[in-house]
Amino acid sequence: MRVAILASGGKDSSYATWWAELQGWEIAAIVTVIITGKDSLMFQIQNTAIAGLQSASMGIPWLPVVSDGKETAEIGELEDAIAGRSVVEPTILGLWPDSIVFPPNLKLHSGRLAIDGLVVGALRSDYQKTNIEMMCQRLGIRSFCPLWHKDPATHLRSLINHGFNVVFTSVSCEGLDESWLGSTLDHSSLLRLEVLAKKHRFNLDGEGGEFETIVTGGPHLPTSVIISGLPDWRGGRGVWNMDSCRLIGNRYAQTGAHGRPV
Repeated sequence: MRVAILASGGKDSSYATWWAELQGWEIAAIVTVIITGKDSLMFQIQNTAIAGLQSASMGIPWLPVVSDGKETAEIGELEDAIAGRSVVEPTILGLWPDSIVFPPNLKLHSGRLAIDGLVVGALRSDYQKTNIEMMCQRLGIRSFCPLWHKDPATHLRSLINHGFNVVFTSVSCEGLDESWLGSTLDHSSLLRLEVLAKKHRFNLDGEGGEFETIVTGGPHLPTSVIISGLPDWRGGRGVWNMDSCRLIGNRYAQTGAHGRPV
């Protein structure tokens, strides 16, 4: 089975990537929708550049798909990219500052993705799953959702137990304050999260948009990612904006996104 992974760099798509590896499948590309607008009903917005570094760590081509997040267009833009109807130029890396270090061994995918299926980290969003499945049907490929309706607590404990380093990068619900921004998921923070989710009645796994994450290390990543960033808290909600990012334990780690030292 030859598949691509629809990955934002967050906890669910990272787990789905590892799951595909465990199946023994060939991963042809990591596909990331880069939202340039202020909102999206389908895709994560903040800090998705990290998916490119995850791709470089795994030695898998990266297919970044730029979208302004319009509801009527974003799934079509993704479909066009997978079908090879849109062109990915190397200049796309210029969307980010040089402190986001894409190593020279990062390969950008170009042309049609010759795959049998697309693996996604959808948890319970019928809107997302239905749109992905309809797109896959049009493309003549299968859709795989290994986390679909998985128990939230079981999923989060599995991430911790298997060594995923999960960082909270946005919060937007009652009960989660500024202290969560930039913090990591471990057994202690999971216990606190469970208490808060029960008290304030939000989704423990963030499926309703209560929080977003990125992953800087895990069983699927031969090299880890080192990051820095700053919180932007706006009373009741906020984001942790990644201002630098690079691979460690990699001979390309000290080379800038455009071949310049950092």
